[in-house]
Amino acid sequence: VRLVESGGGLVQAGGSLRLSCAASGFTFDDYAVTWFRQVPGKEREAVSCIYFGVRTLTYYEDSMKGRFTITSDGAKTTVYLRMTTLKPEDTAVYSCAADNNVYCTINGRLHSEFESWGQGTQVTILS
Repeated sequence: VRLVESGGGLVQAGGSLRLSCAASGFTFDDYAVTWFRQVPGKEREAVSCIYFGVRTLTYYEDSMKGRFTITSDGAKTTVYLRMTTLKPEDTAVYSCAADNNVYCTINGRLHSEFESWGQGTQVTILS
């Protein structure tokens, strides 16, 4: 399982970005795919998850609701994270992770233990 992120970059505060997480050689059917972010010296933080089961379901960390949107392409090979109204505190390395043995949430929180991870993409928001 190989995941490739793209779409990071430098953006002015208030701007938008769309990150992509592409599955290489497989589809996300029956997978949970979560976007995480991490700032050096801080714990990794789950941002949003999409689950491709009988129905496609989405979940968000509370603080991301309304500004971030997780979607996928019709072929279920790419997961997107659309980020709007970006703030300097959104600056981080964003990574996607996928696993077909977990669900998006556990005990009411976004699951954080995933089998496969991408390399990450840097997002920098300028104030």
